[in-house]
Amino acid sequence: MNQEKVLEVFRKANALLTGHFLLTSGKHSSIYLEKFAVLQDPKSTEKICKLIAAHFKPKKVDVVIGAAIGGIILAYETAKQLGVRGIFMEREDGKLKLRRGFEIKEGERVLIVEDIVTTGGSVQELIDELKASWKCEIVGVGLLVNRSGRDIDFGAGETYPLAKVDVSSYEEKDCPECKKGTPITKRGSRNAKK
Repeated sequence: MNQEKVLEVFRKANALLTGHFLLTSGKHSSIYLEKFAVLQDPKSTEKICKLIAAHFKPKKVDVVIGAAIGGIILAYETAKQLGVRGIFMEREDGKLKLRRGFEIKEGERVLIVEDIVTTGGSVQELIDELKASWKCEIVGVGLLVNRSGRDIDFGAGETYPLAKVDVSSYEEKDCPECKKGTPITKRGSRNAKK
């Protein structure tokens, strides 16, 4: 499965939306990738996670980690494909942390998985927490879609996106849809504000 096939999974799930959207990053865009329209289907999720797992299998991963909520599904299915543990971080007092008794043993090789990346803020937050609190080795970052419009290198092993989509995103003051007065949709955005 190549980039076009991954994007076709999004199209078939009606997960490639157009309109005026507030992204988690706080930026605005006229394109939105509704990952949960894809992740609700076990067969589609298995297909895309198999690709991430196959790519990182030579790295001898011990544990796969994602950020709640979409990262839970991706971490579980990618870990299943690799035959390792799948865990997740969730917010506690506004910061991503391991909770629920999850831990990473010293020296374990960790693969981070993420769904859609615009700025990479959540992935960087995961990396920073892993480096600050756990003596592990980050082998890489597997992404469903890099929509940042640029190559991303988190400086923590290899960054491997299944697909790259060059979609413009704007600060509110520069947003063409705002200037036209198009109502904004706040799908899944934790930074939703009026």
